[in-house]
Amino acid sequence: MATLTKVGGDAVDKFPAPVYAETVLAVNFEDATKYFLEALLEIHYAHTLMLAKQGIISPAEATVCLRALQLLDRDAIRKATYDGTFEDLFFYIEGQLAACCDAEIIGKMHTARSRNDIDITLYRMCYRRELLALAQQLLEIENLLLQLAEKHVGTLMPAYTHTQPAQPTTLAHYLMAAVEFIGRDISRLKAAFATINKSPLGACAITTTGFPIDRHYTEELLGFEGLQVNSYGAIGAIDYVAEAASGVAVCMVNLGKLVQDLLLWCTKEYGFLRLRDAYVQISSIMPQKRNPVSLEHTRILASKAFVQAQGVLGTAHNTPFGDIVDSEDDLQPLVFSMFADARRALQLFAGVISNCDVQEQRMRQAAHENFLSVTELADTLVRDERLSFRAAHHLVSEAVKAVGPVYDRDRMVDQMLALAPQVIGRSLTVSRARLNEALDPVHFVAVRTIVGGPGLPAITDQIREAQEGIAIDRAWLQQKRGLLQAYVDKIHEAAAMWTGNNNENHAG
Repeated sequence: MATLTKVGGDAVDKFPAPVYAETVLAVNFEDATKYFLEALLEIHYAHTLMLAKQGIISPAEATVCLRALQLLDRDAIRKATYDGTFEDLFFYIEGQLAACCDAEIIGKMHTARSRNDIDITLYRMCYRRELLALAQQLLEIENLLLQLAEKHVGTLMPAYTHTQPAQPTTLAHYLMAAVEFIGRDISRLKAAFATINKSPLGACAITTTGFPIDRHYTEELLGFEGLQVNSYGAIGAIDYVAEAASGVAVCMVNLGKLVQDLLLWCTKEYGFLRLRDAYVQISSIMPQKRNPVSLEHTRILASKAFVQAQGVLGTAHNTPFGDIVDSEDDLQPLVFSMFADARRALQLFAGVISNCDVQEQRMRQAAHENFLSVTELADTLVRDERLSFRAAHHLVSEAVKAVGPVYDRDRMVDQMLALAPQVIGRSLTVSRARLNEALDPVHFVAVRTIVGGPGLPAITDQIREAQEGIAIDRAWLQQKRGLLQAYVDKIHEAAAMWTGNNNENHAG
């Protein structure tokens, strides 16, 4: 017997309590209609076809069920609101099907399945599309940055460590570092896709079923690439969404670091980058202002997506390993909001990158300032004077101190020559011209041809390898999109064989 409770002074002993209906069922019904309707109907088709194939239901019963699915008014279902008649969207659709056909036959569609495996299946079906959309946007950004790098293989700029000017490099070298981490972001999404695109359907409540179902058949019909084999793990494990959230989180961290740099570059103090007028806002009081708000919006959207990804992981943390609501209905809006904000951030960033002007002269000027080339000066002493690097470093450091805070190349050479006898115990034999060359940022970059460096041969190799990587990722994306487009046709064709009507609306 149900325990009698009091809510607002009225006795409640029947599920659902009004407050439960209002705060849980109504909200979840709206979310399910928004996110999962098509996937749920596709699962209905695939499962019914499998039951018929296995002889669990008769051909006549399968035909009735499939035709009932074809008669559903999807637009009306999307507009439906929770009224308490049915607990959730699953039972609402079952009621819609029963209203137009034999309810007893419709009830056979639910043989050998549970809302547990249905829910996890439709979650995975929707997540995989979100991952492909993110991968597409990352590929676009990767290609834009690569094209920009190709234009700026010789554009000098300072590299920074600890936010301080460090050494000369090129804009291409900087951008190829971003191209690399975007490539890794795509790799993480590809790995998450591989984890997600495994079918849990057939796990039923958590232990499969005694009916002779064919899990591989529904896997194929629904566009999956394998089974989530163990039925307990298919229902209880949460790593399929945790891995996706982790991939999104890392991607947004990477994007945020890049955006933070570009915002600094837009300041007057740096002056490395100028956004087009369409991407800046003027101040309401200061007519001269060019506020780079598009980058600021990119940053906050990336931060929102990152925090939402953390929320997904935090929700799953320290929950039991089994069927629990913590990782089901109430979690889904957070997952989709995470994907949506990540897409918005990437889309906006792509627009900004496509509409900005690199201030090459200012970058080049900054690369000639602040003693940036003195590492190569020390290296030259090691090569030409046969000094240890420690001794060379000490001499250069003393010369830097002697020159003072305002860098001057000629004074730097003068101090090197003057200080050598007291610092290293002898005069330098290297020529003044050689010391001047060592301090030239162009020379600094040119000699750094080691793999991964900014020198032309090295950066050319990085660009070529990135082009090859993008081609591979594009092919992967095209193949996965084709897979997700084709499975709906497979369901349609299989259903048409039973209904005998190739012109009916197909699943999804």
